Amino acid sequence: MSPRSASVNEELRRRSKERLLQAAVELVGEHGYEATTLGAIADRAGSARGLVSYYFPGKRQLVQSAVHRLMHRTLEEALEREPRTDEGAERMARAIDAILGLARERPVLMRQHMAGLLQAEVGFVPCPEQRRLAELLRDTVARHGSRDVDRDYPMLRALLMGAVFAALVPGVPMPVPVLRAELFKRYRLAWELGVPPDAAAPGGTSCDTDLSRFFATGVPGRPLPQDPAGRTAQSK
Repeated sequence: MSPRSASVNEELRRRSKERLLQAAVELVGEHGYEATTLGAIADRAGSARGLVSYYFPGKRQLVQSAVHRLMHRTLEEALEREPRTDEGAERMARAIDAILGLARERPVLMRQHMAGLLQAEVGFVPCPEQRRLAELLRDTVARHGSRDVDRDYPMLRALLMGAVFAALVPGVPMPVPVLRAELFKRYRLAWELGVPPDAAAPGGTSCDTDLSRFFATGVPGRPLPQDPAGRTAQSK
């Protein structure tokens, strides 16, 4: 039996990593960070447990990458939903509503994420998923009319993180509409932009328990690449 081609192996590795990211988001959202083990993540993903440490140095880094993937894809979906627009104020409103929506709809997951960022032994870990999130937010700031994106992007990031934290503080959470109002005031946004709290959420902004669209574990109807012998690889 001839070995699989490099392209097939690369596709298998990509899908395996995607399944781990999706499993991490699902399990932490269901059970919390401490109750979620790397073994459970591997089992949910249908992967060998050794693959977790192959792709990620530890559970905290895996969870950070997984949440950053969820954040950047949620934000991307909100920014690009129909009717599509390049108007800066509307895109800023959509960005704010997308991130605040995660705090409202996935409180366990986002609370664990914020707690992880404050852990001194790990802290904020730059990763490809975080960089994609940063690119979207920087583009949002630029389209909103910033003359200094390098200054204004970190401020937007800090304000959004602060709002998520405030919405999730146990015992004294601030209402999301109140936080939204403050952010909209700062960026001079009309209340009816984005997705107001009392409005029906358009497609792609509701809390869907099926997260598979955010993790490219395989596109329905699209087969795995074939090796030169014409054999299709199968996930393990």
